Amino acid sequence: MHVDYPALASAIRSLTHGETDEVALMATLACEIHHADDRFDWTGFYRVTEPEVLKIGPYQGGHGCLVIPFARGVCGAAARTGQTQLVPDVDAFPGHIACASSTRSELVIPVFGPAGRLLGVLDIDSNQPDAFTQDDADQLQRILDDTFGRD
Repeated sequence: MHVDYPALASAIRSLTHGETDEVALMATLACEIHHADDRFDWTGFYRVTEPEVLKIGPYQGGHGCLVIPFARGVCGAAARTGQTQLVPDVDAFPGHIACASSTRSELVIPVFGPAGRLLGVLDIDSNQPDAFTQDDADQLQRILDDTFGRD
């Protein structure tokens, strides 16, 4: 099963219409995205809670790391650089944090709100190697920008 992105975007717009609470939005997106594709083994958000620190937010799947500094891991790299991290093999990523031993590939997208404020990152792990494509990253970025009001 692969994501039907137009249907996913439509469902998310419908479910989140008028909602402004960031945690409620993250919880809804984590659930909808996670159940949209078999490749998605862990789907969730890490929120910026203090300078240079991400803390776990709403997610679907097994336990995640509780705290990730911007200086470490794939999530930290996405937060630090403001750029999507598309990692086909997590074992080849310098400084990868193994929150789950089953993770083989990862897609992490920075989440920006109004005025370009970094809210956190969307982290999607897969137990399959090379599970994600640039199209996944682009489509999910559009959904995030639409949901969180990135200017």
